[in-house]
Amino acid sequence: MEHVPPPAEELARLDRELAELDARRAQLLTRRAWLLAALRPPAPTATPGWNPSAWGAPAADRPGAPAQPWGYVPPKQPSAPRSAQNVLLTLGGLLLTIAAIAFTLVSWGSMGIGGRSAVLALVTVAALAAPAVLLRRGLTATAEALAALALVLTLLDAYAVHAVAAPDTDGLGFTAVAAGVLAALWTAYGLTLGKLHLPLPAAVVLAQWPLLFGAWAAGAPALVVGWALLATAVLDGAIALWGKGTGARVTACVGGSVMAFSALMVGLTLSVTASGPLGALAPGALLLTGAAAALAGAWRAPRGFARAGGVVAGLAVVAAVGGVLAAAVPEGWRVLAYLLAGLALTAVVRTRLPRNAAIGVLVASAAVVAGALVGALPGLAAVLLGPVTLLSDVWAGSPEGFRSAVGSTLPWSELAAAPVVLAASAGLLGSAYRWWPSLARIAAPLTAREEPGPDGAAAPGASGAPWYAGGRAGAPWYAGGAPAARRRPSGAALRGAAGAGAAVLGWGALLLAGAVLDVPYAVAVAGETVLVAGLLALAVRGAGSGRDASAAVPVTALVVALAGAASAGLLSLASEGASYAVFGALTALFAGASVRAGAGVERAVFAVAAAVGGTVLTGFAGRSLELAPPEAAPLVLLVPALTVLFGARLRRNPVALPVELTGALGALVAVGLAVPDAPFLALVLALCGVLAAGAAVRPERRPVAGYLAAALFVLATWVRLAASEVSFPEAYTLPVTVPALVVGFLRRRKDPEASSWTAYGPGLAATLLPSLAVAWTDPDWQRPLLLGGAALVVTLLGARHRLQALLLLGGAVLALDGLHELAPYVVQVAGALPRWLPPALAGLLLLVVGATYEQRLRDARRLKDALGRMH
Repeated sequence: MEHVPPPAEELARLDRELAELDARRAQLLTRRAWLLAALRPPAPTATPGWNPSAWGAPAADRPGAPAQPWGYVPPKQPSAPRSAQNVLLTLGGLLLTIAAIAFTLVSWGSMGIGGRSAVLALVTVAALAAPAVLLRRGLTATAEALAALALVLTLLDAYAVHAVAAPDTDGLGFTAVAAGVLAALWTAYGLTLGKLHLPLPAAVVLAQWPLLFGAWAAGAPALVVGWALLATAVLDGAIALWGKGTGARVTACVGGSVMAFSALMVGLTLSVTASGPLGALAPGALLLTGAAAALAGAWRAPRGFARAGGVVAGLAVVAAVGGVLAAAVPEGWRVLAYLLAGLALTAVVRTRLPRNAAIGVLVASAAVVAGALVGALPGLAAVLLGPVTLLSDVWAGSPEGFRSAVGSTLPWSELAAAPVVLAASAGLLGSAYRWWPSLARIAAPLTAREEPGPDGAAAPGASGAPWYAGGRAGAPWYAGGAPAARRRPSGAALRGAAGAGAAVLGWGALLLAGAVLDVPYAVAVAGETVLVAGLLALAVRGAGSGRDASAAVPVTALVVALAGAASAGLLSLASEGASYAVFGALTALFAGASVRAGAGVERAVFAVAAAVGGTVLTGFAGRSLELAPPEAAPLVLLVPALTVLFGARLRRNPVALPVELTGALGALVAVGLAVPDAPFLALVLALCGVLAAGAAVRPERRPVAGYLAAALFVLATWVRLAASEVSFPEAYTLPVTVPALVVGFLRRRKDPEASSWTAYGPGLAATLLPSLAVAWTDPDWQRPLLLGGAALVVTLLGARHRLQALLLLGGAVLALDGLHELAPYVVQVAGALPRWLPPALAGLLLLVVGATYEQRLRDARRLKDALGRMH
């Protein structure tokens, strides 16, 4: 009979096999690229002279080159004459520029108008003409240096013309005209002398200012300044796309980015501050024009710039359209206008816009939605964290409304649209989760996978199936032959993320709506509890389905349910009745979820949450009975006792251990409550010992629970003796120690391999440790002397018979007892020593230990091995 695995197991197996195939494909592509590079003939080196002996010698960085010996350093090549020449020319051009500036600013007044004009004109013409002559002779670097000098001289000429010929003209207006003239001059000069790299970028820099300075000089309003900036950005974009020379195109790209950003900021500011829809139309037109310009540039730009242009265009459209809509609604609802405009951008998937530009527009849409969600976070955080203030005044009385219980001073009227934003976003994500296949088909042209072509380059659409299709069709996606670890996320993962986001945002929308509407306190508490119930149902249903495609939804629902339970529990602390109702309901809900959920982490989490809720309820019971914290501590142990019984019922079920650990934490809380009262503390410790002994009955818990029970019983005895002010604990401990040692001796005779800690540890600790605690507070000398003698005997017996428990326990007690006796003398000696001596001795000790570090390590290892060989 053929075995047919479950769908989930078969899908996991197919994913593993596909991953192995992907990894192998990446290795083969890498090897193929290396072989192509090895077979390609090496490029000839431009070395002067004829050197046949060097032919055929492989380069040191190519495959097949002989390996150089270790430590080999190639000889330094002499500095190229071209580099030295460039340095000299740069320094010379810089000095000439400084001299020209000094002449213009300092010596200008000592010459007449004719002399000034003649000198500047002559020097400028000479600086402009010299590069042409130098280029014909092949002196490119010298020509570049003189072109830079000519640029500075033309700027000085413009300054001189304004200072002499037109001193009364407006400075901004003259600067705008001069910048335009100089930009045209240097453009023509750079196109004429095509070998020079400086003139065209300089012309682009000068072209940034004519329109801006002209608008300022004319006293134009901010909107006109924005149009001037945008027109300059459009000019820069045209130069970046069709300009000549890399330097000019890069400069235009940078300048256009700055000017476009400034123009859009002007439009956005005017749109946001508009007094009405009509006032927002003019800034909106500026923003829409900027968006059109960005899309026009993205149509011809490379992938990265095209996507950036799409993002800018999308944000500009949102600012333009959303600004007009926002000006027509109250202030608290304006975010909805921008959200609707951002969501409308998703219609780009139906347009004929280029793929990369459309992706950028979709990124802009996602950014707008994310920004709207961020605006709702303060209110949601206040709803979730505000009830923490109720911990300082539990059961003070039911407040009137939800806001009073939250205790936040947020301007709730300005957050009126926040629940709607969360609900709309949740609805969109939920729709995407529900109708994911249809959405995938619509977005197919934008998300087509790129595959490496025959030469290793990416070929769009080679697989024939979109990457979001869940990995069922086509080969995996590679980014230029990258390994399979860089594959895009599968459609199942994205669909699960959409469903998880819908669950979180829907829950947040309902919570925030209650605070914005200021519902009554009882309604708020009941509503949060009902939300937790709904999330638990979603988590249980998703966990039981076993579908990997939607695994993110139940996990997210579980996490949000825990957060909602904590928030609802804190909110209920204002009223006694609400506290019992909420925590009782939460305990029942989590217990029921643990029963309905399948075996796994989810079931363990549900059971642990139910145990925590039950522990809180027992604490409430003690407060209702007006018991002091120590008196209520035994009542808190009810839930740990139930967890022990529950663990005994489940045995080796994976849920048993987390539940029992939760019960142990509840027992620790009970111990903390009983600390102020020693008799109750002894009682609680003894009860905890009983619970640990009950858990130790099970073989899988015996190694830990057995020792814990013994320690708790001994500790309870010590606390009880201390509470009864017993000054001679040996009268109570020795009757226990002697039979315990006899039993241990008989155990060792029957089983020589038994550990000395099991045989003698409990009996010795029952007397030595309480006696040591009393000896540290005993002013007489008899008890420390007797204790030290007994500890010495125990230590010697342990060393003689190689018993680890006797050696370590006796040695530790002996050392502490001796330290107690020597402590007064040590303090006295330390007070008599100079203050610099202890640090000096400590430093000397560290030096000695550091110098003999290896020897000390060997000694420590030998000591460890010797102790390990003991029983």
